[in-house]
Amino acid sequence: MTQIGVETSGINAPRAGVRAWLALVVLMLPVLLVSVDNTVLSFALPEIAIALAPSGAEQLWIIDAYPLVLAGLLVTMGTLGDRFGRRRMLLIGSTGFAAVSVLAAFASTAALLIVARALLGFFGAMLMPSTLSLLRSIFQNRDQRRMAIAVWASAFSAGSALGPIVGGFLLEHFAWGSVFLIAVPVLIPLLISAPLLVPESRDPAPGKIDPISIALSMATMIPVVYAIKAVAVDDISVSAVFWALLGIAMGWLFVRRQLRAKTPMLDMALFRRGSFSGAILVNLLSVVALVGFLYFVPQHLQLILGLSPMVAGLALVPGMVAVIVAGLSVVPISRRVPPHILVPSALAFSVVGYLLVAFTTVGHGALPLILAFVVLGIGIGAAETISNELILSSAPAAKAGAASAVSETAYELGAVLGTAVLGGIITAFYRSALVVPEGVPADLALAARETLAGAYTALQDLPGPLGSALWEAAASAFDSGVMVTSLIGAVLVMAAGTIAAVTLRTKASR
Repeated sequence: MTQIGVETSGINAPRAGVRAWLALVVLMLPVLLVSVDNTVLSFALPEIAIALAPSGAEQLWIIDAYPLVLAGLLVTMGTLGDRFGRRRMLLIGSTGFAAVSVLAAFASTAALLIVARALLGFFGAMLMPSTLSLLRSIFQNRDQRRMAIAVWASAFSAGSALGPIVGGFLLEHFAWGSVFLIAVPVLIPLLISAPLLVPESRDPAPGKIDPISIALSMATMIPVVYAIKAVAVDDISVSAVFWALLGIAMGWLFVRRQLRAKTPMLDMALFRRGSFSGAILVNLLSVVALVGFLYFVPQHLQLILGLSPMVAGLALVPGMVAVIVAGLSVVPISRRVPPHILVPSALAFSVVGYLLVAFTTVGHGALPLILAFVVLGIGIGAAETISNELILSSAPAAKAGAASAVSETAYELGAVLGTAVLGGIITAFYRSALVVPEGVPADLALAARETLAGAYTALQDLPGPLGSALWEAAASAFDSGVMVTSLIGAVLVMAAGTIAAVTLRTKASR
């Protein structure tokens, strides 16, 4: 197959043909899979807990092993893809991901499942940077590349929407391992089609492998992500602070080494470009806002409004559709409107969406939340399509894998921060606002103060009037936290819009 090392990318670059669009369809398969995998596990956790009887720590590691390894290896795998071939990394990652998914599906102990989840993170880190960076070499024409990236982002959003629905269906009809086995029928067509349709691409002058930089990049990301997750679960502790400081120190050493290297693993000069660093921050804050929304809204739909997991998942579908439609629709608009105007204008929709949540959640049923998610999705979908395209366009074609990996790392950090920051805020407000009625036993009161789900569980063991009083207090406390958290989410999106207005102006003026 053709080895693509350099390109003449731009508006007047050659337009891709039918084969390129078929290659895009193939590249959407791992994106769809990884996004489904991000949301489907939470639905299987109750059955996993019954089947494998994990300890509290083991249950946390079942969840955390995947994102910790994934975040730690994204930059490394993106750089290795630039060196050894992005299609090759995609095929290796897909093969490993499918094989380990079978291992996870039939894991007989919690320890084995944790190991499988860590291996899924290892191979998953090969998939996402490879798919996005391959788009840079396949679609050299910038208008076509914008559309391809919009489709790529749409596949990610579609997978997030499908996760709750697919998970609910599988768990109603099959054992918990089925949520892992869905990787096999998705990745087999990719392994067959990719060698035929996807051209190989790599950096023509990659330089030597730098094991120290690889180790430093992992030693930066894994402690930072672990610290954020630890704060989300146990609040601020000495251990969390230690890991955060360790990650920051390793990050400083990593940057210092890259600045001194002749052929750095990650070119730090990229971050001096407003279009690159600004787009990264827009992605980060947008994902924080989106994941934070998806943290508290399902709880409101299922626990307070009483919807089943399947129905609650379906209620979120219109918002995900809005993300997809906005991402595709913004492509022709972006040809005429510069990004420093277009991205803040798109994010204004997301601000409105969060304000709708803040002021219409209590006492108005599911419809305001569905509408709010649609409005929020319009802004996120449009902004992320433009920001992802700017990230790829700002980096040299030979370094597309490393640039894509930085973008994916921003996604992962955004997802972790969305849960830790916005989820932590709503939990703190819930605990401070909850007034447990007199007469509730101490153990049930303690469970109710922890989470809304704890209050729902305590409700089952209390007599009617007392249980109703506890649940009314818990629902009121949770919704007060939703209002505050939504206002903070709106501020985060406004910050992303401000960053875009300032930093993306440089790209627009070229």
